[in-house]
Amino acid sequence: MSKSLIITSIANDKHPILKTFSEECKSNNVSFIVIGDTKSPNEFNLEGCDFWSIERQLTLPFQLAKILPTRHYARKNLGYLLAIKNGCTELLETDDDNIPNKEFWNKKEREVMSSNFENSGWVNVYHYFTKHKIWPRGFPLEELQNEQIDINTLKQTKTDCPIQQGLADENPDVDAVYRLTYPLPINFEIEAKLSLGKNAWSPFNSQNTYWFKDAFMLMYLPSYCSFRMTDIWRSYVAQRIAWECGWSILYHEPTVWQQRNEHNLMKDFEDEISGYTNNLNICKELQNLALKKSKANIAENLITCYQKLIDLNLVGKEEMTLLKAWIKDISALL
Repeated sequence: MSKSLIITSIANDKHPILKTFSEECKSNNVSFIVIGDTKSPNEFNLEGCDFWSIERQLTLPFQLAKILPTRHYARKNLGYLLAIKNGCTELLETDDDNIPNKEFWNKKEREVMSSNFENSGWVNVYHYFTKHKIWPRGFPLEELQNEQIDINTLKQTKTDCPIQQGLADENPDVDAVYRLTYPLPINFEIEAKLSLGKNAWSPFNSQNTYWFKDAFMLMYLPSYCSFRMTDIWRSYVAQRIAWECGWSILYHEPTVWQQRNEHNLMKDFEDEISGYTNNLNICKELQNLALKKSKANIAENLITCYQKLIDLNLVGKEEMTLLKAWIKDISALL
C-alpha cells in the first residue's frame, strides 16, 4: 500500500482506538503499523494491524533497530523505516489517544492554497483557528504576548507543503503551563489553512501529521532529549531544513479529537522545562546556521542541525550515532 499509518503504543489489542484505526485503515486501503516497547503485552493480535514487539523489532535489517533506546517514543522511527521499506510514499502518524474524523482519511495534495507566512517570526497558529487564548506545545512563552499578524493582510497562495499538521479537538496539543492555568476541552471553531515558509516559526507535533516522500528523512525523532520535546525539536529542525528546499509547513483544521491518556501535569511541566527555557534560542541558533540548499542536502543539513543541539547541551552527544544510523538506513530505502 502506498499509504501507511504509524503509531507507537504499549496498549493491548483490545484498545478501542487501536481497533478503530485498524478497521478504518482497512476500509481506506492504508497499512497500519504499531510499534511496541518493553511494556507492551506479550500477545497482540489485532486484525489489520502489523504489530512489532521489541523482539520483532530487533530482527529488522536496520542499523537503528539495534541501538535505539527502549522505553522511548523515538522507537517510532522504526515504524517510519518499516513503512518505507514496504513501499509507502505517503505517511500518516498519530497516537493511541486520538480518534479520527472522517476527514482524517481524505486524500492530501502537496500543493495547497493557504494563507502564507514568510519572514513573520513566531506565528501562534492556534490563534487563527479559535477565539480562545491558546498556543501549541513548544511555542516560546516569551512570544505569547506579542501581537499576531492580521490574517486578512496575507495573500492566499499555492505552496508546496510535504509536511502537513492537522490540529486536534477536545484536548489539543498544549503544554503543561496551559493545562495548569486554562480550562479544557476546546474545539477549534474556525476553518483555516496556514502555511509557514522561510523565517516563520511554529512548532508542529507527531499527533496528527502527514508526510510526503520527499520529506521522509526529516521525520527523525531524537532519543537523547526530553520525551516532551522530541517531536517539538524535530519540528524545528524540519522547518529550518524545509526552507532550504523551498517548502512550507501546512497547518489545517482538526481531523482528530483527543481522548487524552492519563498524565501527571507536574511531571509534564518538569519534562518541558528544557523547552520553556530554550525553545526561543534553539530557533535563533538554527536560523543562523549556514545550511545547504536543495533536498539533495537534507542528510548533511540534519547532521549540522543536530550537532548544534548537541553543542548547546540540549541533546546528548550519543544522538549523533543514532542520527547517522537513521540516515544510512533511510538513504538505502529512498
